[in-house]
Amino acid sequence: MNAHPRNWVAIGDLTDIPREGARVVKTDAGCIAVFRTVDDEVFALDDRCPHKGGPLSQGIVHGTSVTCPLHNWVFDLATGLATGADEGAVPVTVAKVEGGKVLLAADDLARRSAS
Repeated sequence: MNAHPRNWVAIGDLTDIPREGARVVKTDAGCIAVFRTVDDEVFALDDRCPHKGGPLSQGIVHGTSVTCPLHNWVFDLATGLATGADEGAVPVTVAKVEGGKVLLAADDLARRSAS
C-alpha cells in the first residue's frame, strides 16, 4: 500500500476506451495516452515514444505492452520501459478504475507539469 495518499482526477468511463485500445487526455503535463487491456486494466503513459516521438495512443496494445506505430518499439504499460533490444522509457501516470470511472493520479500530472 502506498504510504502517501494520492489525489485522483476522473477522466471518463472505462467503456470510453476500447479494449486493447487507448484514448488521449490533454493535461497541463502534456498529452497522456490511457490504455485499456483485454482484462480491463488501465495504464497511462505520455503519448510520445522517446525514439522518434510517435503517438503511442495509436500503437497496438498486446497484453500489458504497447507497440509504437512508427518503428515497432515495445513499451511495458506498467513501467514505461522499452522491452527487448530497445532502450528508453516513457513517463508513467498511475491510473485505476473505480466504480466504472477511470482515474489518473493528479499528483503525478502536477509533478510533471511543474518540471
